[in-house]
Amino acid sequence: MTYKVAVVGATGNVGREMLSVLSERAFPYSEVVALASTRSVGTEVSFGDAVLKVKALDYYDFKGTDIVLMSAGGKVSKLWSPKIAAQGPIVIDNSSAWRMDRDVPLVVPEVNADALSGIKKGIVANPNCSTAQLVVVLKPLHDEAKIKRVVVSTYQSVSGAGKDAMDELFRQTRSVFVADPIEVEKFTKQIAYNVIPQIDDFLDSGLTKEEWKMMVETQKILDPDIQLTATCVRVPVFIGHSEAVTVEFESHITAERARAILRSAPGVLVVDKREDGGYVTPVECAGEDATFVSRIRKDPTVEHGLSLWIVADNLRKGAALNAVQIAECLINRKLLKKAA
Repeated sequence: MTYKVAVVGATGNVGREMLSVLSERAFPYSEVVALASTRSVGTEVSFGDAVLKVKALDYYDFKGTDIVLMSAGGKVSKLWSPKIAAQGPIVIDNSSAWRMDRDVPLVVPEVNADALSGIKKGIVANPNCSTAQLVVVLKPLHDEAKIKRVVVSTYQSVSGAGKDAMDELFRQTRSVFVADPIEVEKFTKQIAYNVIPQIDDFLDSGLTKEEWKMMVETQKILDPDIQLTATCVRVPVFIGHSEAVTVEFESHITAERARAILRSAPGVLVVDKREDGGYVTPVECAGEDATFVSRIRKDPTVEHGLSLWIVADNLRKGAALNAVQIAECLINRKLLKKAA
């Protein structure tokens, strides 16, 4: 059986990656449609060996469409996802618009695919990119020794802020070399040769929204009793988010046992040699589907603690790949009603 798929936001970083992943994974599609705003109509986007011409979201009839991969931002999703779902398709949304809605499953297939049985609004939410790669690693460890507390510092690439952010890093880097003035538009400070300890807006608590999202999304996906604190930092890397993570468990677990568990965990690849270069960096993870784990070691400051390093391509596992995996789960679990 094949399915008609629409990708909304097809001209953006994640939308283009969704098209790429659909093609690479031989998704059982009958047709794939690229949609975006009216100003992008006629733009050509790659889909495998083919080229798709972008159509306007505003005028598209979704009847007969089975799956909609939505990557057009929170405001667009809030307006359009319910309208699209009312016409029959299941919407898999990449924005933050629906993640904390009680009637919308927030899903990472390797972690909580069973949540897909509770779709009430015709919408499934994709988590924040930093949360997605984190919970893939935490899940098998939580099953083994039950996690009490997580402390995470992120090193997030500029691609998480969109194509304009990637362009700004490129321009600023070039400006440094040729001694031109540094122009700051997308970020709050210069990003080239710098790090910025702010992602998204500040809340009254002092957390940024990105840090808050990591906390509440991890609790919704994995376990509401897990206590998590995060410091989210933007770094001058084009693709690939990294996380330095310290985990406190309720019961004993050694680094050796954690390494063995993670080696057999779905979606995880352990690269952990205690030697120069025996770990993964964003350069190696770009274009890869796996979530990489390195630097697994005991945390000596608590009775049952481990520290580790997690790296993943944020455009893939953090967004496009996870969305396509959700669609595959819907098909495999027979939760998707074929459109007439």
